[in-house]
Amino acid sequence: MLSSIINSALIIFAYMTILFIISIIKKDNSIADIGWGIGFIIVAVFNTVYKNSLITTREIILLSMIAFWGMRLAGHIFFRNKDKKEDFRYAKWRKRWGKLFYIRSYFQVFILQGVLMLVISLPIFVVINYDLKGISILDIIAILIWLAGFLFEAISDYQLHDFIKNRKTENNNIMTEGLWQYSRHPNYFGEALLWWGPFLLCLNFETGILAIFSPMTIDYLIMFVSGVPILEKRFMKNPEYRKYAEKTNRFFPWFSKKN
Repeated sequence: MLSSIINSALIIFAYMTILFIISIIKKDNSIADIGWGIGFIIVAVFNTVYKNSLITTREIILLSMIAFWGMRLAGHIFFRNKDKKEDFRYAKWRKRWGKLFYIRSYFQVFILQGVLMLVISLPIFVVINYDLKGISILDIIAILIWLAGFLFEAISDYQLHDFIKNRKTENNNIMTEGLWQYSRHPNYFGEALLWWGPFLLCLNFETGILAIFSPMTIDYLIMFVSGVPILEKRFMKNPEYRKYAEKTNRFFPWFSKKN
């Protein structure tokens, strides 16, 4: 498995470097977000081919999880960003970093994301490098958890997209319906949940528990670093959002609080 991780690290390094070059040409670091999901597909496919043996049912399940999630996310972000300016986070850093923007962008955006991609890819290395035929009850639970997270993320993304597309005025900018009435960030909740699916697949193997760093890493990033906190800080300036926040859970879905 070690050789698989090392080779994957080299592939991720090359991939993120290519994305960085594209970002310079386009003058838009948002390409990193589009390339995020695709990177995991590349890692999964490479390890499957590199293994050079018959693919197991569990590997097919894992590859399907990664492929469906990665393609949907990349497509969603691509069409969301199409013909729009650079994401506000990257635009802010572009101004703040000044002359050091390119060097800091390469290491703090692209290479850092590459390192995180390698860690979050742990279930790929475990499942693909250890042969075990058949499926277990853990695999069924893994599929159900992944599916619940995937649907939560996909449906909430669609609901938000539809809301933004059809809202009557720019002042009406807070989505409070659908899954968004149960959580202020249902798409992030779905993302955090679905990664526990690939991890559960790993528990069929003796060393599989080590893959727990995959969902723990993505959950920590979403809840405390680059996901929810950034959006909360931005939208809390809006009185309408603060009112929405008073009765709606920050992350974990639950029924709205009554005033």
